[in-house]
Amino acid sequence: MSSYDIDSPPPRRRAWTGVERALAAVGLSGKALVIAAPAIWLTVFFLVPLAVVFGISLTLKQFGRPPYTPLLTTEEGTVQLTLHLNNYIRLFTDSLYVAAYLNSIKIALISTIIALLIGYPMAYAIARAPERWRNILLMLVILPFWTSFLLRVYALTGFMRGNGVINQVLAVFGIEPLVMMQTDFAVYVGIVYTYLPFMILPLYTNLVKLDGALLEASADLGARPARTFLSITLPLSMPGIIAGSMLVFIPAIGEFVIPSLLGGPSTLMIGRVLWDEFFANTNWPRAAAVAIAMLVAVVVPVMLLQKAQDAVQDSGRTR
Repeated sequence: MSSYDIDSPPPRRRAWTGVERALAAVGLSGKALVIAAPAIWLTVFFLVPLAVVFGISLTLKQFGRPPYTPLLTTEEGTVQLTLHLNNYIRLFTDSLYVAAYLNSIKIALISTIIALLIGYPMAYAIARAPERWRNILLMLVILPFWTSFLLRVYALTGFMRGNGVINQVLAVFGIEPLVMMQTDFAVYVGIVYTYLPFMILPLYTNLVKLDGALLEASADLGARPARTFLSITLPLSMPGIIAGSMLVFIPAIGEFVIPSLLGGPSTLMIGRVLWDEFFANTNWPRAAAVAIAMLVAVVVPVMLLQKAQDAVQDSGRTR
């Protein structure tokens, strides 16, 4: 027989109740405590660095340490805040930056569409495969992540260069070698190959939960497979399509390694411009302005896609 009353809560529960009372005394709840950890992480490692970068973007380049003019100056006890918008004005008036942004969006958009066209059938096939094969097929999709990102991109150069594997195979059949390296085509191949798992996994997660009874009902009503796909499977998989497109489109805009290794001089992307401004030109304020503008260019599509995804989910609940 235990020493405490059978109607009283166990000691562990009483201790937890004491913790809840202590948190309530300082105005905190359990939910706030759970949210506090990621909120502090976000503040320290995202918002604070973002504020620093934004502050640097409002300064001017100078020779010295640091290589930018101070935001706050003190003269005879007077504190003066000096903000310069020259860097942002230059971004919208210089054709180099405008072309880099537009070209980055174009390459990211085309790469996302290609990844969707390739990834959707693969995700659908994995979702419809026998359950004993699904884990193996998913492992094959994730397997490239077990190797270094840089090594995978370098491996593509071995396939696409002038004397690479592809042209050697074509030479066996008497076909002229193809020029693939240092072109936009190589950049598309690199981005799609690298980010394809980010498209497949959200689609698979969505398609594997699709109710098979809906497909059987559509077939029983006389709908052809194409009609069933367009009227049932595709609309219900829109959340996965939007999530996968976000995961591919967002990092592809600021991609630097793939255009540098596979692209040519005409492959101008904002990631390369940012690198050149920061390291080659040592223009930290201009590089900071480029980074802030790129962040805005990424956040706006994310907000639009998130709004579209919420609308799709709301419409699915109303049905």
